[in-house]
Amino acid sequence: MPFADQAEIGGFAVGEGRTDAASAEQLAQRYRSLVEHTPDAICVHESGTIVYVNPAMVRLLGADSADDLLGLSITVFVHPDSVAAMLDRIDQLTAEGSASPPTDMDLIRVDGRTVPVQTVSVLTVWKEKLAFQVVVHDLTAQRAAEASARQAEAYFTTVVSQLEEGVLVVDRRGRLESINPAGRRILGIEEGGQILGRLIDDLPLTMVDRDGQPLPPGKHPMAHTLATGEVVTGFVFGVERADGHQVWVSCNCRLLNPDSPDSSGVSSFSDITEYRASRRQLEYQATHDALTGLANRSLILSQLSAALADDGGTLVTTVLFIDLDGFKAINDTLGHAIGDTVLQIVAQRLQQALRNEDLVGRLGGDEFLVLLAGHPQRTDLPALVERLRVRMAEPIIASGHRLEVSASVGITELGPHERRTPEAVLHDADLAMYRDKPAAHRELGLGQNRRSNNTHAS
Repeated sequence: MPFADQAEIGGFAVGEGRTDAASAEQLAQRYRSLVEHTPDAICVHESGTIVYVNPAMVRLLGADSADDLLGLSITVFVHPDSVAAMLDRIDQLTAEGSASPPTDMDLIRVDGRTVPVQTVSVLTVWKEKLAFQVVVHDLTAQRAAEASARQAEAYFTTVVSQLEEGVLVVDRRGRLESINPAGRRILGIEEGGQILGRLIDDLPLTMVDRDGQPLPPGKHPMAHTLATGEVVTGFVFGVERADGHQVWVSCNCRLLNPDSPDSSGVSSFSDITEYRASRRQLEYQATHDALTGLANRSLILSQLSAALADDGGTLVTTVLFIDLDGFKAINDTLGHAIGDTVLQIVAQRLQQALRNEDLVGRLGGDEFLVLLAGHPQRTDLPALVERLRVRMAEPIIASGHRLEVSASVGITELGPHERRTPEAVLHDADLAMYRDKPAAHRELGLGQNRRSNNTHAS
């Protein structure tokens, strides 16, 4: 192809065929404007000597003008570690228009500083001779952003690894992508255990619900988040670990990138085993008598209130109010320590004489209350009460003393559509118990002030 049949623009052959002078000049002007104003640096070297640079290349190399660069060897501005690879790449360009693949390398500025760049070399025609046109893209900002991202990733990786809270990431297929040391510790997974890539349901542990039943895979909060994209917070479940220990955790789950349909899910979870045990202990202490371990007045009233609200159900049908006769004399003559022992033994006997579904409680002093569940026959009640009297009357050995107490029992039954309050039911049972007391005890005024000085129910 004769060079005369091409339009030369800025030194480059840019087309074939004859073009009128006006069109060629217009095209040349557009190309020169593009090359001069492009943000990417462009240079042309012929046999290794720089013959053209655009303003962006002058700025990239830190030169004052293009004249500072023209005539110099291209290798002057290429980092020594990159020269051999560059020469090898351009040696591969033998046909006009052929180009090298984009390649990262380092250039050296006039002031000696290194600049990371990406280059593409094209074999073209420059003023009737073959030359290499090089397009240079400055990677400084990109490398800085990458370095910043790596630093941030390293920072957050360090933070996550130091957390006391467990953190794990699960992909869309339910496979574990990462887990921090705290997560391994909470779940009882050995540090060297190869678990990444495994389905979360195949981990060496069993997840259970609040009732201790195995948690179905679809009920796990992470499965819900991955399926719906919804955030789950404060989900509590148990983990039966491979080492035999059970822990309770509270976890939160969300998508790492809610805007992406392929987003993985992240779960953060904390060990609440001690907190849960402490809370249960506090709940127990708030509802049970410290001396006997029986239900206290608060729990009794709560259970009685629920039974009354049941409106004819089978929660509680009969209330027994039990008071010990002869206990005050023991307390006054032998002291509160022995009195406390008597109360503890009486509490054990009551529990042993009744069914598991019956609630035995201590109101305070030597007063006890029994809530009978179900519908006992009226003919059974006298036999039950007599059995309790006999059991309470059995001798008690405390600190070498042989002691005897008897029990007065008041009975009140809950009828259908009961309208009494729990306090009214207790009052009626108390009156029935007082009427059951031996005359001698009533004459002593014990019915008016029966509470002893022993530890009262909380």
